[in-house]
Amino acid sequence: MLSLGSIFPTFKKTAVVSLEKGKEFHDITSEDHKNADKWMVMFWWPKDFTFVCPTEIAAFNAKYDDFSDRDAVLVGASTDSEFVHLAWRNNHDDLRGLKFPMLADTSKSLAEELGILEANEKIAYRVTYIVDPQGVIRWVCANDLSVGRNVDEVLRVLDALQTDELCPCNWKQGEETLNV
Repeated sequence: MLSLGSIFPTFKKTAVVSLEKGKEFHDITSEDHKNADKWMVMFWWPKDFTFVCPTEIAAFNAKYDDFSDRDAVLVGASTDSEFVHLAWRNNHDDLRGLKFPMLADTSKSLAEELGILEANEKIAYRVTYIVDPQGVIRWVCANDLSVGRNVDEVLRVLDALQTDELCPCNWKQGEETLNV
């Protein structure tokens, strides 16, 4: 698995960005967040039309403004196609109003380069990356297929990374950092 300190791979993928006819799809690239001088939080899920995945996607969407306030671009991704993403968004109440793109890695090339494909089905594990504006991976968290992640923890880590200081265990935004 590609990890801390590595440069996030270069990519250009189609994503679902809207439910409006004719405006559903847009290409997302690895340069988008860098060109905007923003952090990127990319989170992967195994499959559309499943059970744990929509709870995570809805939780990230509920915190979208919190990521945006931290100058972070939020991107959701799986190895399903953009057409499956669109169908799922149209058929799931919690996904219709998503504010972030659902990236389609149908070739599985990005997931493979990241090293996050499950061996048997070749679906992505539940992996979250925080990437700084220079494209460097600063945090990775991987969950087993059956366990959802904690969006508040992703925000907490993003806050800590953005202080560029030493943050103690369980540190939260607004608390003192370590002075050494």
